[in-house]
Amino acid sequence: MLNIPAAGGLDFVALGAMVHRIDPGRIPFHKASQCAIHVSGGEFNCAANLADCFGMKTGIVTAMVDYPIGGLIQERVRAMGVQPFYRMFEHNGVNGPNMATVYSDQGCGVRAPVVFYNRSNEAAAQLKPGDIDWKSIFAGGVRWFHSGGIFAALSSTTPNVIIEGMKAAKDAGAIVSFDLNYRAKLWQISGGLDTCQKTLRSIVELCDVLVGNEEDLQKGLGIKGQDVEKTGKLDPSAFFGMMEGVAKELPNVKAVATTLREVHTTNRHSWSAVLWYEGETFQAPECELDVLDRVGGGDGFASGLVYGLLSGKSPAEALKLGWAHGALLTTFPGDTTMATLSQVEAFAEGGSARIQR
Repeated sequence: MLNIPAAGGLDFVALGAMVHRIDPGRIPFHKASQCAIHVSGGEFNCAANLADCFGMKTGIVTAMVDYPIGGLIQERVRAMGVQPFYRMFEHNGVNGPNMATVYSDQGCGVRAPVVFYNRSNEAAAQLKPGDIDWKSIFAGGVRWFHSGGIFAALSSTTPNVIIEGMKAAKDAGAIVSFDLNYRAKLWQISGGLDTCQKTLRSIVELCDVLVGNEEDLQKGLGIKGQDVEKTGKLDPSAFFGMMEGVAKELPNVKAVATTLREVHTTNRHSWSAVLWYEGETFQAPECELDVLDRVGGGDGFASGLVYGLLSGKSPAEALKLGWAHGALLTTFPGDTTMATLSQVEAFAEGGSARIQR
């Protein structure tokens, strides 16, 4: 069982890089004349969702640059109700350090979304052990600590920042989770697959909970998958078939969860989710999603799952809350939630899209 502290000054603290996402909507970038700006970051998204939708006390530990883009990001952190713990950097007025930029259009129908990045001279990549005062952050107690694989891939120093934070969180009694988020492009410029697996292995040895699918486990951690014949993208047999390997190679990990998604078109997905929890397996219902913006759906799932576990729900109930919140998040623009707790609970319990009067 996960030994989750009953109380703490902070329910959830995340460590990761903040980004701003430039979004021209359904217009492709080479024809765009205007764009929306969304503030994001896989770890921050979870902290923001847990604060805004689920009413939890959350914090984000990250690098922040003292320039207008940094000010924009800080405003969104405040608006989502997340307590910031920043390592501040000064911008030189020319080439940084910078807050990373993600460019992502929404696609439409048979046209897939296009995503590319500018992480040049990114402030978060410059974080190193000793930069964060973990004792001060955790002084009032913390229940759950979370980080992810994208932050781990940014530089040679960020993995050690994660390990430092995880050890401090463990000392404070917190549950530790990690979203593997394997990204081949990032690891290609950060040492390749061998470096990736060595790095992530050293991190997940400290974890209680993992978020990741079969590719994350196979590529990110080098865990062998069973030769399982799947009947479709929503068939969890291949995922569950890997759990014996996880239990054997990572005995500290008590739970592994991921979403299941079959993409029919950019705006029409089939959606489910699965959880392995100390040898037991659970699957959420299946539903059809009419997707407005798919970015952040996985973080939405993780947020709802963590909320359920922090709230003392059963593994099956927590999984359904994650599944429901992730589904709802794809109906909003941007990367973070606009859902209410009552909406999440209603959908998790089998609610429909009938008008609410």
